[in-house]
Amino acid sequence: MNQIKNSFSSIEQMASKLRQTERKSAQNQPAKNSFESILFGREQKELAKETGAQASSLRFSKHANERLVNRSIDLSEEQIRRLHAGAEKAQQKGIVESLVMVDNYAFIVNTRSQIVVTAVAGGDEHVFTNIDGAVIG
Repeated sequence: MNQIKNSFSSIEQMASKLRQTERKSAQNQPAKNSFESILFGREQKELAKETGAQASSLRFSKHANERLVNRSIDLSEEQIRRLHAGAEKAQQKGIVESLVMVDNYAFIVNTRSQIVVTAVAGGDEHVFTNIDGAVIG
């Protein structure tokens, strides 16, 4: 049995020392990536290289990310490229809240903030409200 030798006179002092140690180790560790950057980071960077656009030109909201996961929507690089192109076309036409259709998937994109608001898989009947226009392609 090992004996614990320390100079702590109370649990509070020991807890304080542990917190200081945790803060120091947290400062030395690299920042963790968000779920979105892990999920879409590589595709967006490759898309940016292909199109000459910035990697962050179209982002997915937390809600859209949840919908992608919950509805098992797995986008290929080609589909992501087409989503970007559809959002760009909508913005050029002055559409702010756009429905962008890519294959069997529907995305609501706010073109001002460049954010995909939600994602829907095809198959069922859906009603989309508060949109200015649609891009199908």
